[in-house]
Amino acid sequence: MKKPVHIGSFINEVLFSCRSEVENGIFEIWDMWASLVGEVIANDSRPAAFKKKILIVHVSDSAWIQQLQFLKKDMIKSINDFFGKTLVEDIKFKIGPV
Repeated sequence: MKKPVHIGSFINEVLFSCRSEVENGIFEIWDMWASLVGEVIANDSRPAAFKKKILIVHVSDSAWIQQLQFLKKDMIKSINDFFGKTLVEDIKFKIGPV
């Protein structure tokens, strides 16, 4: 008879196996966000979801949306270069919880 195991010890592995490579990328990007975009940007933004290869990023206000539009190409390149594959083709910014 096996001992009970806390669900937290294996839930990420189960979720990872049920999702596509792109969907799993959100977990990796979430963990590395500050390293990928820098602390200043990370303080007012947070990856929220993937829709195909579009990364949805929540930002704290409309000023950040405008600023990050100028940095979007660099952010996409940084993410894809870091992971060595094309996880992100576009980024959409929305006001949301950071």
